[in-house]
Amino acid sequence: MPTRAERPNLLTYQDAQHSWTDDLPVCKQSGVGFSTNQIYREDGGRQEDHPFEDRSFHCRYDDSTFLYGVFDGHEGTKAATFALQRMAAEILLGQLSGKSTDEEVKEVLRQAFITVERGYLDSIGDILAERASLQFDIPDGLNSYETYQKFPYLVDKLSSLNSELSAGTSAVVALVYGGRLYVANVGDSRALLCRTDSNQVLRVVQLSVDHDLRNEDELLRLSQLGLDIDSVKQGSHLGNQENTRCLGNYLVKGGYREFEELASASTEPIIAEPEIHGGIELDDSCRFLLLMSRGLYKSLEEATGTDQVNKELAQMAVEQFRVQSTLTGVAQAVVDKIVRIHHDVNMSNSQNTLTTGKRDDITLLVRNFNFPLPNVLKSPTIQSVRFNPDVQTVPVPSRMDNDYYSSSGTNTSDQQNCDTSTTETSTTSDMYPPGGKPVNRDTKIKPYVDFSEYFKTVETRREEGTLPEGINF
Repeated sequence: MPTRAERPNLLTYQDAQHSWTDDLPVCKQSGVGFSTNQIYREDGGRQEDHPFEDRSFHCRYDDSTFLYGVFDGHEGTKAATFALQRMAAEILLGQLSGKSTDEEVKEVLRQAFITVERGYLDSIGDILAERASLQFDIPDGLNSYETYQKFPYLVDKLSSLNSELSAGTSAVVALVYGGRLYVANVGDSRALLCRTDSNQVLRVVQLSVDHDLRNEDELLRLSQLGLDIDSVKQGSHLGNQENTRCLGNYLVKGGYREFEELASASTEPIIAEPEIHGGIELDDSCRFLLLMSRGLYKSLEEATGTDQVNKELAQMAVEQFRVQSTLTGVAQAVVDKIVRIHHDVNMSNSQNTLTTGKRDDITLLVRNFNFPLPNVLKSPTIQSVRFNPDVQTVPVPSRMDNDYYSSSGTNTSDQQNCDTSTTETSTTSDMYPPGGKPVNRDTKIKPYVDFSEYFKTVETRREEGTLPEGINF
C-alpha cells in the first residue's frame, strides 16, 4: 500500500470543504439507507427536531482493502463531519503498509480513533479561547440569575459556545483487509455480522459494544475512577450525553468537572478508546454485514418492545435481499419499514408507553459478502457485434451529364468533367445474433436511393418555366 509521500496528489484531510474520503471509489458491494429524525404531530405533518446529524462512508481502497463507517452525531454535525473526513485518512494513508497480524491491524484502528479525537479537540481551540475570555468578563460572586440580569448577552453567547463544545459522535468502523474483517466502535452505533452455522442456519453476531449505562463493564470502569455508580445508574445521562465513550464532546471530557455527577472522577470518565473485534476470516459462512446508527434499532425496540432486535433486523434484511434489486434498495427498504412501524405505533396510540412521540436520525449501511440478491439489475443482453468497415465504390446511375454544381448553386468549374457516376461509401459488418446467419462480407450493397422521381420533377418544372434559379440541366 502506498505511503502518504507516494500519494502527493491527494487532497489533505484538513480541507474543510472537501473530504479526502470523497475521492475514494464507492464500494459497489455495499449500500446505505437513511431517514431524518421526526417529531410526530397530531395532524400527521412532517416535522424534524433538528438537522440530520448522521454521517457515513463506504469506500474501496484497493482489491483487498475496504472501509465503512457510520457516525451518529449529537448536539450538531461538527464532530460527526470531522470524524467522517479524518477517519479514512488515518487508516488508509499508508498506516496499514506492512501490517499482517491481527494485533497490528487493530492497533492501526485504535490509533485512528485516538488521532481523530485529538485532531478534533485541537480544532476547537478558538472556541475554547473565546469561552474563557467571556467567563473572565463575568465578575465572581454572582449567581446564575444575577449573571443573566446583568450580562444577558454574555450568558447567551456562553450558552451558544457550550452547545458547540458539546458536539460529539458515536462511531462504528468496519475494515475489510486481506480477506479479514475488523470492527471498531465507540458509543452505541452497532455492527451486526450475519453468517451461517454448520447447519446452514443464518445467525447474527454483534461485533460492537454499546457504551452506555447498561454496560456492566463500563460501569465498573467508571467506578474505578471514583464515581458513585449507584448515583450514576439512577440517572440516564453522564453529563450531557448517554454514552460512556464517544468522539468529541469537550464538555464531558476536558470540562467534566463542571458536572456534579462526574466531578469526583480521577481522570476523564468519557473516553474515545474504541472496542475492537477481529480479524474474522471472511469465508463462505459470512453472508452480510450491517452497520447502523442508534436510531435504527432503538426505533424498532420502542415500537415493538422486542428484546431480540438484532435478530429481527437481520430477518428484515434477508426479506429485502429477496425482493430488492440493489444493496441501497435493501438498506433503504429496511429503514423505511422501521420508520413506518414506529410512525404507526406513535400515531395510533398516543398513550403507548413504549414510544416517545419522536424518533432520532436513522442510518443503515449494508455490506454484502455472498448473500444471494436474485433480482439484481443486470446489464441488458447485448448481441455480439463485430464491426469491420469495408469501404467500397458503388456506381450510381445518374442523369447529371451537364455541369456539376455545388450546394450553393454556383458552377464548380474544376468539377465540370466529373464522371457521371458518383461514388458512395458503404460499410458492411458481421453480426452474429444468437441463431442468426452471418452476412457475407463480400456481398456488395446495391444502390438504394432512386433519384428518378427527382429528375422527372425537375424536367417538368423546367418545361413549365417554374424551375427555381440555380437548378440547370
